[in-house]
Amino acid sequence: MPAAAQNSAFPAQSFYVRRGKRWLDVAGALALLPPALPLLALGALLAAAQNRGPWLFRQARPGRGGQLFTLYKLQTMTSARDPATGQLLPDAQRLPRLGHWLRATSLDELPQLWNILRGDLGLVGPRPLLPQYLPLYSPAQARRHLVRPGLTGWAQVNGRNALAWEEKFAFDTWYVDHLSLALDLKILWRTAGRVLGGAGVAAPGQATTEAFRGSA
Repeated sequence: MPAAAQNSAFPAQSFYVRRGKRWLDVAGALALLPPALPLLALGALLAAAQNRGPWLFRQARPGRGGQLFTLYKLQTMTSARDPATGQLLPDAQRLPRLGHWLRATSLDELPQLWNILRGDLGLVGPRPLLPQYLPLYSPAQARRHLVRPGLTGWAQVNGRNALAWEEKFAFDTWYVDHLSLALDLKILWRTAGRVLGGAGVAAPGQATTEAFRGSA
C-alpha cells in the first residue's frame, strides 16, 4: 500500500465512525442471519452441485490499512481446465448460468456475514479487492483502505461493476470523506433495490469484471 495513503489524515471522526458504525455492523449481521441461513443453505447446495466439490470460496483480500484477511463467498465458478494445457479456462468460460445467477442475486455474498461478525468487513464500505492491486493504486485511490471494507458500498449503488475502475475508486474515496450514519443507511436502502434488480453485476458485454491494471 503506498506510504502516502497510509499516512493520509482521516477526516474528523464522529461518534458514529468511532463506535456506532461497528455496533450497526454487528446488529445488522445478527438480524440478517436468521433469514439468510435458508438462502445460504440453498446457495451452498446449488454451488456444490454445480462444482461437484467445495461450495465455499476463500480468498485473501486487503482490509483496513491494507491488512489481509480471508474473504468467504459461495463458489460461483467451475474449475474447468483446458484439456491440452491443463490451465484453467478464462473466467468467462468458467462462469455457468447458475454461477451468474448466484452473483446477480448476491447470494454468493451471504457467507460474508461471518466476515462482518469477525470485524473483517462492515455492512457498508469500499468493496475489498485483490491484494495484487495494492501497489497499483494512486495515493488518492489507496485512501479507500482508510476505512473497513464493506458488504456493499457507495460505488455498488452507483453502478456496481458496470463502472470503470477510476469511477469506482472515485466513489470509494468520496465515501471515505463523507462517511456518516445517514449515508450508510441510504446505501443500505439503495442496495436492497439494486440486489432485487440484479443491476450492474458486470460491465455490458462482459461475464466477469475486467482486472485492474493501474491508472493511466
